[in-house]
Amino acid sequence: MEGMWKKAKKALGVGLCAHLPAVAGDREDGASERRASDAFSQDYVALAAAHTSAPNTPVQAEAGALRRCKSGAKSSKKTCAICFDSMKPGHGQALFTAECSHMFHFHCISSSVKHGNYVCPVCRAKWKEIPFNRSLSSIIPCGRSGLNVNQARLPQQDAYMALLRQVPNRQRETAALHTCEPVEFNDDEPLQQMEAPHSCDVRSSRTVEMKAYPEFSAIPQSSSPDDFAVLIHLKAPCGNPEKVTSRMVNATSVGYPTSRAPVDLVTVLDVSGSMAGTKLALLKRAMGFVIQHLGPSDRLSVIAFSSTARRLFHLRRMSHSGRQQALQAVNSLGAGGGTNIADALKKAAKVIEDRSYKNSVCSIILLSDGQDTYNISSNVRGTRPDYRSLVPSSILNHTVGIVPVHGFGFGADHDSDALHTIAEASGGTFSFIEDEGVIQDAFAQCIGGLLSVVVQDMRLTVECAHTGVKLRSIKSGSYLSKVAGDGRNGSIDVGHLYADEERDFLLSMSFPQSREQITLLKVALSYRDPVTNEGIKVQGDEVKILRPKSPTSEPVCMEVDRERNRVRAADSIEAARAAAERGVLSDAVAILEECRRILSESYSSKNGDRLCMALDAELREMQERMANRQRYEASGRAYLLSGLSSHSWQRATTRGPKAADHRTNQIIHAETPAKVEVSSPLSCEASTWMMVPE
Repeated sequence: MEGMWKKAKKALGVGLCAHLPAVAGDREDGASERRASDAFSQDYVALAAAHTSAPNTPVQAEAGALRRCKSGAKSSKKTCAICFDSMKPGHGQALFTAECSHMFHFHCISSSVKHGNYVCPVCRAKWKEIPFNRSLSSIIPCGRSGLNVNQARLPQQDAYMALLRQVPNRQRETAALHTCEPVEFNDDEPLQQMEAPHSCDVRSSRTVEMKAYPEFSAIPQSSSPDDFAVLIHLKAPCGNPEKVTSRMVNATSVGYPTSRAPVDLVTVLDVSGSMAGTKLALLKRAMGFVIQHLGPSDRLSVIAFSSTARRLFHLRRMSHSGRQQALQAVNSLGAGGGTNIADALKKAAKVIEDRSYKNSVCSIILLSDGQDTYNISSNVRGTRPDYRSLVPSSILNHTVGIVPVHGFGFGADHDSDALHTIAEASGGTFSFIEDEGVIQDAFAQCIGGLLSVVVQDMRLTVECAHTGVKLRSIKSGSYLSKVAGDGRNGSIDVGHLYADEERDFLLSMSFPQSREQITLLKVALSYRDPVTNEGIKVQGDEVKILRPKSPTSEPVCMEVDRERNRVRAADSIEAARAAAERGVLSDAVAILEECRRILSESYSSKNGDRLCMALDAELREMQERMANRQRYEASGRAYLLSGLSSHSWQRATTRGPKAADHRTNQIIHAETPAKVEVSSPLSCEASTWMMVPE
């Protein structure tokens, strides 16, 4: 361990130390302390190694170094990939050669295995023969969670480490984080009292914009179309520019006026054995980022899970002391065990259900890098696992979107089908984090949205005005829509919107011949302001169509054509995925190719529409990830599902390494405008709603 810490200190160029407060029952000789530091040091030494070389930017340096670490330093047979010390026979240290031919110090690899790592740290091969050291086989006591890092400062982490250095290192506070869980989780901290905002000022800036675009403004008198398209476009009100920034929230203010809705957030974090090392270190850093950007009126609870789940701390406000305790709990995490997603979600749902007080916005964030090995049986040929069984009934019984679970699949081994199903069933999104280095950016996108909810319980209603007009269908993605049996009216449950978000819904209409101008629709909105809790109604303009005697040469409405192309692309992605799951990748690629051809012949494409070009780039990337079965299993499925999630909810998701595969493209996002900014060159590349070539 001494050599390991020396390597970390040398890499970081600072004094790095760990301190573990004494815990009742620990041996006086410090053996327990050494065991506890094993898991912690693996996390931070792995991250420290990423800083041994420094390219132009800190984050690029980290991401690049992590990749080199896997392919370069760890592959050396002269250096242990875990402690980075030399491995020479005759130096009094036992060596272990794995079945994949990579060599390590025996005490290093046995400690790694003890913490749940059953794969090679270099090539990620799964081992059948596991090294085991009896001297390291004792269970790490709960008291190990008191680890505290002082003076260690990583790039981009000044604010985070400043908070971490303030975390009290007292035994009684450490023990308080790990007391037995209560039967009921009704121990949540009371809400902060806030000054009521001036309702007139809030309402003036919180009105949803609504516009309707008919496919054509004029239809000949002799025509009676049965599939006439009308686009309904919604735009949420803007958010407060001071609401979500790259600065840490002032957590000392009391009774301050607010113009955003406070959040109850439960993060569910996978700490199974496969998360050990760099993954866990990056997860801790990303959670530190989340904690920084929650305000004193927001409340956070953290669930950590492996073979079982445990609540690290109750739902508490992110005041100054609250954030210190949250950081202490997160940085106490170690990796080991299996993956039990169902138990974790059940506990997260219980935190939500049992709370005594309720903030107006509530959400769950779930991150996992593996597959549920306790509740989902291996796929039997011809059957599909019941992934919905992983979602607690309390969440399924809610209206979709009331408690959304936003899923994040980490790496190539996560179960994208499970995470996508969980997100879809609850009204959340699914993001695919292929590159470990963009986890913080993915969290920033999600947190930025949750901290900017300006509309809740929104419902859009449409009513046919003319007696001969019929509503045929509504294209609304995953949003629940209804069309009356007689076709005279319909509705869409939109739910909540983040600041400045936009939504488009495509209606299909039919109407008879007519010699006079005809009024097709009356459109209306109703929703609730989450800050004032005021119900708001908006009446839209009537949609009217001119009826000239002879046909006109009017082109199709660009807005309608663009949305029609997007819906067509989403449908093709779904069909391609179904073909791929049947094992016919050639059919899947052909479906996407046909869609690309149709898009290229559309009016918007011929007029250089950038969204159409973005759709083509997206479909091309999916085709490449379906080149063979191996690539589809490794990343293609997750990439497609993340794309489907983005299209179905019309909300940004993280896809792929950092959306930088198209190096000649400029990435334009219709992403959450209130995304929490990250001082990193990756922050503008990590999340994509649409990719638009320059």
